[in-house]
This record gives sequence, structure tokens and C-alpha cells, in this order.
Amino acid sequence: MQITNQINFRHFRGDLFGGITAAVIALPMALAFGVASGAGPTAGLYGAVIVGFFAALFGGTPTLISEPTGPMTVIMTAVIANLTTAVDDPDKGLAMAFTVVMMAGVFQILFGVLRLGKYVTLMPYTVISGFMSGIGIILVILQLAPFLGQKAPKGGVLGTLGALPDLLSNINLAALALSGLTVAVIVLIPIVVPTQLKKWLPPQLVALLLGTLISVWFFSDSGTNLDRIGVIEAGLPTLRMPVFTGSELQLMLVDALILGVLGCIDALLTSVVADSLTRTEHNSNKELIGQGLGNLFSGLFGGLAGAGATMGTVVNIQTGGRTALSGLIRAMILMAVVLWAAPLTQNIPLAVLAGIALKVGIDIIDWDFLKRAHQVSWKGTAIMYGVIALTVFVDLMVAVGIGIFIANILTIDRLTMLQSKSVKAITDADDEIHLTNEEKKLLDQGQGRILLFHLSGPMIFGVAKAISREQKALKYCEALILDLSDVPHMGVTSSLSIENAIQEALEKGCSIFIVGAAGQTKRRLGKLGVWEQIPPQNFLADRAEALRQSVAILDGGYATSN
Repeated sequence: MQITNQINFRHFRGDLFGGITAAVIALPMALAFGVASGAGPTAGLYGAVIVGFFAALFGGTPTLISEPTGPMTVIMTAVIANLTTAVDDPDKGLAMAFTVVMMAGVFQILFGVLRLGKYVTLMPYTVISGFMSGIGIILVILQLAPFLGQKAPKGGVLGTLGALPDLLSNINLAALALSGLTVAVIVLIPIVVPTQLKKWLPPQLVALLLGTLISVWFFSDSGTNLDRIGVIEAGLPTLRMPVFTGSELQLMLVDALILGVLGCIDALLTSVVADSLTRTEHNSNKELIGQGLGNLFSGLFGGLAGAGATMGTVVNIQTGGRTALSGLIRAMILMAVVLWAAPLTQNIPLAVLAGIALKVGIDIIDWDFLKRAHQVSWKGTAIMYGVIALTVFVDLMVAVGIGIFIANILTIDRLTMLQSKSVKAITDADDEIHLTNEEKKLLDQGQGRILLFHLSGPMIFGVAKAISREQKALKYCEALILDLSDVPHMGVTSSLSIENAIQEALEKGCSIFIVGAAGQTKRRLGKLGVWEQIPPQNFLADRAEALRQSVAILDGGYATSN
């Protein structure tokens, strides 16, 4: 595996424009997410620079733009709030939160090293949709207080909803006007601006500049009481060593795992989007290592956790970005802003940033699937809404865990029902099983004393019940033929059910023939000792031959030792 990403100068012009445009979009988002998380705008900027740089350099998706995202910000907000409350010290709680970011990065690196990339996104869409929609709803709710020009109440989502009457009764009209204007600008620019100008006028940046200028011109007097970012010190970030206490380590590990897994999902889903636009194929495991390094170093220098950002990635590709050089250029431009232009952001109103973050939350909600989920599957709809409710009101990990568990149970139940239909035990010609004329004739000659046990398709554990049900037909048979020709996989539970059927047949003195067992099916039955209980000549490749020998045995023409 190559160490660095695909970096070359063959597409320098496109990478340059892609990096510049992605940086322009990233600036207001980084500030908004930094403030929304509670870590401050500087943490958002550092996260955008550091995660973006290392993910571009070491990742597996050349055009991917990585930075703090809406979903990651929601988790960071909860982590900071929980740890600050747990240790009753805001500074120590924030330091522990940055340690969680480092730990999340380590988890992601491990996922990549263990080559788990291809499994990360193997989740039912109903669960992913519900999870992302729930995160979007959380982000919207958490922005209500600053959107209305007030301090965020304690207690997260439930605290904000409980304080909503007070928030609505004490609205800061200046802040509400600015936040409303911000959302309106972000919504209207893509509609009214000509297509050729859209890539040069990112809605978030226009809203940030316009909202800030209006606030300075019309709401700069001291009586307005408009909260602003304040001075951001320019310069390089300081090193933050890991901070944790033994009593809080378990909580931090769980938070880090949640943050790391969400970052993996967020990044790899965006990588799939990038693949579809560039007609390339990303390296999932390498991407996880790059994301992990980005988050490890981001936490080490006081930055937010990040992941692949769909908006930045799409804009990067549309403006010409084709290699990881675009991501590196974007990171360097943002670093220049941090070093020399950070003080210029002090007049940005928090209401404007709340408007940007709130619009991101609205966009995260999977409106398209919400509108038509009930038309596709009522069970899937129930799972999706259940995951949304658990995500918003209970816990993110609980939501995903329960959602995946229920979705998998329903899937297994459906597969079991379908596969159970392929388990047939017959003693005469059956139209549901394709038999040749000779096979039909031989089966009829058995006069109900030959039991043909036909299995087809993968024998997952749920099929064991169907095998046991059909096993009742052994009561009257004198010869048992197990046709496994169409079984590519035999699960442990189904294998044990087959073994039980063979044991029962042997106890009844039946002659047993096994037809077509090969590959994994043959090895699995061999490990159970089936081959030692049946004469070697009774393992056949042809079902007709097994029927001929069974008829001969019943007529006294063969003598087999069972």
C-alpha cells in the first residue's frame, strides 16, 4: 500500500481552483461548527486545517475534502457537555474532549489497519437515514437559542425544548433578523444566481459577509446586545497532551468509539459520492487511516473532529479538483487565514453562524426518504422513525445498535421464510422440484418408502426449523436421499439439523444416500463426523443413481451396511 495519497501536478490548475473554492466554503462552516460545538471558533478552524491536511495526504480518496461536519459537530457538542458536567471544570472538560478526538482517531486507524473499511457502511439504509435525520434534528434544535439571540440552555436537546417558551418570550429581534437573513441568503443564492457564477459565490460565505456587514452598520451600538465571536488570536495551535481520569476513562472510550464510527460512516459515504462523480474507486481502509491520522492530530492541537464533507467534496470536484493536491491547497489557504486573518473575524455575529449551522441541520435530514418511506415498506418506516426518536431523545449508539438489530432480525426472518420454501421432503413426484422422467418413475416405484430430502440455496441458521419440520417424514421411510447439489453454504445450525436427521434415519434402520455435497457444505458435514457414519459408496454425485440404488435396496438387490 502506498503511504501517501495520489498527488501529482498533471491537474494543477483544476486542483488549485478546487482547493481555493473548497477553502472559501470551509471558512464559514468551520467557524459555525466551532461555535456550535462549544469548543469555540478556533477549534473549528484548526479542525478544518488539520483533519483536511492529513486526510488528503494519507487518505484513500483523492478528491475528498475532510473537515468538521454537522454530524461530527453534534457528537462533539454532546461530548463536551457531558465531560464538562462530569468533572465540573469547563477547561478540564474541554481538554478531555480533545483527548476523545485523539482516541477516535486511533479507533479509525485501527479500523483501517484491520481492513474493516468495507464493513463500515454495510448498514440498512433505513438505519442510516434515521440516524442522519436524527442528527440533523438535534443540530437544528441546538441552534434555536443562538438563532433567537440567546444563550444556549443546559441539558442539550431536552433542555432546549424545555426552555423553548422562555426563548420565544425573550427574542432578540436584531439577532433573529440576522439569523433569518442568513438562512434566506443560503436558500436563495442557488436559485437566483446564474449557474456560471454559483461556484464563485458560495452561499455560506455570502451570508457570513453580508450578515456581518449589516450587523456592523446597523447593530453596532452597545444597546443592541448582539453576541459576536470576539477576537481570535492568530498563530499556530498549541500542543494539547491527552487528559483523562480513571473514573471517566470508560465514558471517554465510549464517546471516542461513537465519534470514530460516525466519522468512518460519514467519510466513506462521501467517498462513494466522490467515486460516482469522478468515475474512480476509493480505498476504504486507506481512507480510514487518513481520517484517523487527521483526527488524532486535530485533537492533539485543539481542533474539532472531522470527516469527509459532501458539500466541500462536490464543489472541489466540480471546480476541477482531481487529486489530493486540492485538499492540501485548501488546508494551506485556511492555515494562512488562521495565521494572519483570524482577527478579522471578531465582528461576526453568533446569530449568523447559528443560521448557517441550522441550515446545515435542515439539509442533513433525509427529506426525500421521509416523504416516501411509507410507500416502500411500513417495517422500514417504523425502523427509521424509531432510530430518529432514539437518536434525538436517548443516545446515538443505542439508536444505531437497536436499529441494526431490528433491521437484521427482520431481514433474517424474511430470508428464512424464503429459504424454508426450498427445503422439501417428498416421497412421490412433486411439481415444485424439477425431476426427470426416470427420477419420477423411480420415486413412484419406492411406493412412499423412499424419502427425497431436497435443499436449495444457502442454509442459514433460520432454515434449521424448516429442516426439523420436514424431518417428521422420516417416520415411514426406509431409504433417505439427501440432495445437497444446490447448497453453496451450510450454516452450523442447519448442519446440526441435517446431522440430527441422519442420526434419526440411522436409528430407524434407513439406508442413507448423500448427493452433490461439495465445497464448504462437504467440509462442514465432514467436521461433524457425518462421513464416518455412512458408507463411502453412498456419497454420490447423481440423484438418479441414488434413486436407482434405493429402489434396488428395497427390492433386495443391494445390501448396504449402515
